Amino acid sequence: MAALNGIQMARIKASPIDYPDVADVGGRVRVFNEKITLAAQATSDTIAVARLPKGARLLYGMLTTDTSLGTSTVAIGIAGSTAKYRAAAVFTTLNTPTLFGAGAGVGEPLTAEEEVIITIATAALPASGTLRVMLFFSID
Repeated sequence: MAALNGIQMARIKASPIDYPDVADVGGRVRVFNEKITLAAQATSDTIAVARLPKGARLLYGMLTTDTSLGTSTVAIGIAGSTAKYRAAAVFTTLNTPTLFGAGAGVGEPLTAEEEVIITIATAALPASGTLRVMLFFSID
């Protein structure tokens, strides 16, 4: 049976040590915590929910709501790649934090600052309630 290492462990075990980036090993986790008041926002509308700095490494996102979004779908991403972090899908689970984080870019450093947006499709959002979007990331 082989004993293997991931990329960061291989760097730490090397002689001499090849120190990983702080954001990969031992970095501080930060959060952009956005609160959205639901007000029947229309399909094809976007809602800015975070600004991630250059070099940030998205670890995961979390959604929670006190009101079912019904048949409305929400995607989370950036302009030009609206589903970068979460593909368009319904969100009907109440008061239960739900993780998301799609794509090969999760955990990789951003080459430029990003404004993260929600894109609404299929149906308008509910007329009232609260949706919270939290993006957890590390940075050097």
